[in-house]
Amino acid sequence: MQRTVIAAAALAFAAVWAAQASAQVAPGSHGREVFDKWCAPCHGAGPGKPATAALAFKYKGEKPALLEERTDLTPEIVKYMVRHGVYTMPASRKTEISDDDLDALAAYLSKTKSAAR
Repeated sequence: MQRTVIAAAALAFAAVWAAQASAQVAPGSHGREVFDKWCAPCHGAGPGKPATAALAFKYKGEKPALLEERTDLTPEIVKYMVRHGVYTMPASRKTEISDDDLDALAAYLSKTKSAAR
């Protein structure tokens, strides 16, 4: 009987621990990592971010300059811009941003749009 109680307690503890561990990994976190590595140096928040400054000038408040705040980005748009470049933003090769990383990035940047539906 005591072994059964101990086994049940251990199983309950393991289930709670696993649920907490999985809750700490936010959806889109890999996409965020890709953004932080490849995009944030130009598209991040704060001073000295040339792409954010250029988008602020271009949109003049009609759209957010920060890509992470945009709700109009679709995965297809993100993937196209990354692979082909736009204006002074260079295209990124698959050897730089893999297809899997690009999928994660596209999902991350289009997350707000799907949440707003």
